[in-house]
Amino acid sequence: MSEPAVPSATNAQSLRKVLGVVGRYTPLLVASLVLAIISVGTQLYVPILFGDAIDTIVGLHNVDTGTLVRILGRIAVLVAISAAGTWVMGLINNRLAFQTVREIRSRAIRRIQELPLSYLDSHSSGDLVQRIIADTDQLCDGLLLGFTQFFSSGFTLVITLVFMFSKNVGITLMVLVLTPVSFVVAHVIASRSYDLFGKQNKTRGAQTALVNELVGNQKVVKAFCHEEQASRQFARLNEELQEHAQGAVFYSSLTNPSTRAVNNVIYALVALVGARLILGGHLTVGGLTVMLAYANQYMKPFNDISSVVTELQGALACAARVFELIEAEPQAPDAPRSLEVRQGQVDIQDVSFSYNKDKPLIQGFSFQAPPGTKTAIVGPTGCGKTTFINLLMRFYDTDAGSILVDGQDVGSVSRTSLRRSFGMVLQDTWLKEGTVRENLVMGRADATDEQIEQAAREAHSWEFIRRMPQGLNTPITDDSLSQGQKQLLCITRVMLCLPPMLILDEATSSIDTRTELQVQEAFDKLMRGRTSFVVAHRLSTIREADQILVMRDGTIVEQGTHDELMARDGFYAQLYHAQFAATSPTA
Repeated sequence: MSEPAVPSATNAQSLRKVLGVVGRYTPLLVASLVLAIISVGTQLYVPILFGDAIDTIVGLHNVDTGTLVRILGRIAVLVAISAAGTWVMGLINNRLAFQTVREIRSRAIRRIQELPLSYLDSHSSGDLVQRIIADTDQLCDGLLLGFTQFFSSGFTLVITLVFMFSKNVGITLMVLVLTPVSFVVAHVIASRSYDLFGKQNKTRGAQTALVNELVGNQKVVKAFCHEEQASRQFARLNEELQEHAQGAVFYSSLTNPSTRAVNNVIYALVALVGARLILGGHLTVGGLTVMLAYANQYMKPFNDISSVVTELQGALACAARVFELIEAEPQAPDAPRSLEVRQGQVDIQDVSFSYNKDKPLIQGFSFQAPPGTKTAIVGPTGCGKTTFINLLMRFYDTDAGSILVDGQDVGSVSRTSLRRSFGMVLQDTWLKEGTVRENLVMGRADATDEQIEQAAREAHSWEFIRRMPQGLNTPITDDSLSQGQKQLLCITRVMLCLPPMLILDEATSSIDTRTELQVQEAFDKLMRGRTSFVVAHRLSTIREADQILVMRDGTIVEQGTHDELMARDGFYAQLYHAQFAATSPTA
């Protein structure tokens, strides 16, 4: 299974995509901007008042106490307004960040539902989980810091410059000329750290996929004594993750001290030039105090932004991975027309398909399943039996040829209507976390308890269901039942739906022989009058099929009933004799 490449989206592209989602919440964004202006504006006006206060007490025995008290009172009011504005802005930014990430995560989940199986088969489930859960969480943290810092910092820069120009044009121009040095330093370091954060997230996704495989298949790992090899494989990924993470953090951590060093030089130059202006009578002590405060305030946004560059770079790298998933090519749009099953005749006309275009699998596949007949599909592993089922259900689309149900091409009807027309039981079972009832009624939400019980009795699952602590209302997980019990529940789920057509892909492979015979009787009863397709390895289960298709290398090599195929003494007869040789008296 191939791993996705490092996100190719640039920093700016990822940011634009995130801001495109943020734009959906304009009221919150506007409220945050307004509060940022209020809190920053009131906060930055305070140094002017402090400068005026200092100038009222510079002269010996010349303190204007009344003016000083009034100024201090105004300072207290402005500080209170600024603090309240900052607090409310934090609440709004928090909500804005979580709303944005919720929207992105919802888009990712919706896109997974729309993606073709070919995409999901070529990407590990662990990596996809990493993108939707961990990457979006890191994106949320970065957005929260970004909204708080960038809004405040942007307005701090603008308002500070306005106040600085009002006090002294020369010093302000000097600060502006030296500012690009901080930008250049930050940009050089940030571009390197972004690349490393992308590699870090890719490696973390591979690590999540490996952990998912090891934990979910721990019995197999232990059975084959694979613990040491698995540990070494995890250790290699861990070392690779450590290398990328340390590099990313190292480079991103250089930004803050580097920009602070540049800003300290600018601050010292402001103090030096301001002192000379005082000696020349062009600036007061209070005025210099104001300019130094504003010089510090002007440089503070650069320091603030560089201090969270690690989070921001990591968040944008995560955003690139999530948007790569969201922007993946979805499956072909669904047709508006629904499938109408009148009799259940299925025609397969010259179908060809391959997962890899360089390796043909199914070629010139043709046959007809008359209404109400049972068609069995047999053949060696890898001959294309399950692939044909995937094409019939439109999990994959054919490369050539057509599949018709009652004369309707399955490619011209909606996938939902097609899949609702088939009841499908696979060898691989799947149950969601929930109650037994919730798992059984997935295809028929309005089923009554009586209908559920009847289906369960026919599927021979009622015996263990009724012994559960809460019966149908017992919570279960995929690991709380045996494989056979899970398969019986999946069979019950299909029997409850009573679909017009059936697909059974090794549906009784995990059931004991006695129960299998009982379930087979139930299936025979359910298949009566319904067009059915049965993929089987145990040939004894399909002897009564109306027709048997024998596949090899993606083509039908023999076709007929069991007796007809045995009489030909061909490939089917070889499979049959080979399977039952071990149980013969001479074996």
